[in-house]
Amino acid sequence: MWSNGYRDGVWSALGAEPWDLLIIGGGITGAGIAAEAARYGKRALLVEAQDFASGTSSRSTKLVHGGLRYLRQGQFLVTRKSVRERERLMTEAPGLVDRLGFSLAAFPGDEMPRWMYGVGLAMYDALAGKWAHRGLSAGDLKARLPSLEGSAVLGGYHYFDAQTDDARLVLRVLREAVRHGATALNYVRADSLLRTADGRVRGAVLRDTAPGASRTAEVEAKVVISATGAWADELRAGLGHAGRIRKIRGSHLTFRADRLPLAEAVSLIHPRDQRAVFAIPWEGVTIFGTTDVDHGELDAEPAISEDETAYLLEAVARAFPSLSIGPADIISTWAGVRPVINTGKSDPSKESREHAIWRENGLLTITGGKLTTFAVMAREALAAAEADLGELGARGRIFDEVPAEVRWPDALDAAARVRLLGRHGAEVADVLGDGELARPIDGSVVLWSELRHAAAHEAVVTLSDLLLRRARLGLLLPHGGLDLIGEIRAVAQSPLGWDDARWAREEAAYRATWAAAYAGPTG
Repeated sequence: MWSNGYRDGVWSALGAEPWDLLIIGGGITGAGIAAEAARYGKRALLVEAQDFASGTSSRSTKLVHGGLRYLRQGQFLVTRKSVRERERLMTEAPGLVDRLGFSLAAFPGDEMPRWMYGVGLAMYDALAGKWAHRGLSAGDLKARLPSLEGSAVLGGYHYFDAQTDDARLVLRVLREAVRHGATALNYVRADSLLRTADGRVRGAVLRDTAPGASRTAEVEAKVVISATGAWADELRAGLGHAGRIRKIRGSHLTFRADRLPLAEAVSLIHPRDQRAVFAIPWEGVTIFGTTDVDHGELDAEPAISEDETAYLLEAVARAFPSLSIGPADIISTWAGVRPVINTGKSDPSKESREHAIWRENGLLTITGGKLTTFAVMAREALAAAEADLGELGARGRIFDEVPAEVRWPDALDAAARVRLLGRHGAEVADVLGDGELARPIDGSVVLWSELRHAAAHEAVVTLSDLLLRRARLGLLLPHGGLDLIGEIRAVAQSPLGWDDARWAREEAAYRATWAAAYAGPTG
């Protein structure tokens, strides 16, 4: 699937006959719609202007959660949907969506008293249908998390949420959609919408934006869905509609796990604005985030600002003063832009995370929402188009079943096997290959065989696709993995089918991208 040359084969047939469904946007929402539609036997085409998951869906806090903080804002419907979907995703995709313990730490100056945390967590557990929180003293917290030693923590609570690899979540959903009959292409932009004589959207003019490509195609479909997230207003503007999206940037810092060691996640309130921030162990590193600031234009990759870096480091110092963590300890950063429905609130954090569906001139737009509820959003989007698509039927599984038996290399322990099954599902045997490269890349939990498989079969068009979204080395390793670029080249260049000149161009472009949008303050 998605091997070298697949783009040419798909492109030649794009406009041959109308599709049931054209989905514009290759993040988690679009992927979920494609997967649902394919399982119902609909002929679906998904296009993404850049790389799959390259927008918000690879730049999240990696949490699959109910949104405990949304209860403080009265967003009960969002939280109820989210906690139920969290439980379902953990059941269907262990190793991709996994339970994560949290310690909620209270500090002097927090505006919300500790007893209210308990009330909120009781509601949180009630919505999930399970009781899974308990109170902790300051001593309990420091015993569980020695990195809190030296802080002024007053006590708190222990509870559970879940985490994921967001980009790999998109890839698994998309690849299962393709196995069920969908077609998906990255680096294909919808330049304009096709319309009938009475103004109804009937398709789009698509343009290939891959390096060196120069071709367009007119594609017609019964239903056109925009799942473009923060970019949703761009298509709507072409139909004459005013903007409705507020673009909010959330930024993150990454530290080596031995520099900020955590056995579980920590949630605390930032003293400056009383927002919740998180320190989270993930894939062998520790993430700290996130911010909530209004974002400007979407032309360039979003990047953390100096003010956001200082804001997050201020909270790190509050929780972990004994570690003396500073800018030099940051190994990578990333920023994502959330699409929320703009209601004009002065504080971006107060905007609702509920999703919205609009039908305008035949274009169906779905935006807002949360990564956790992508399957709910997909089902509701398709239900809104059911009159044109035909009956969909009962909701089934989100993910395909994984293989019952796999020939595992002896070197892979139980945790590594569960992780691989979660990320790759039915393709895990292909990822392992003959087992020769089924060993971790230095400083990472990612296997060399995963890198090779991604290069050969996962629609990699640029080196940034491979290192930032397929294997995540740009987030997990110091200097974005460039210290290992020779070994990476030895494994990936041949499967990618790139000559030396192409590799040199891609490496230079990746260095520039990483320095501009992912490096820490000291580069």
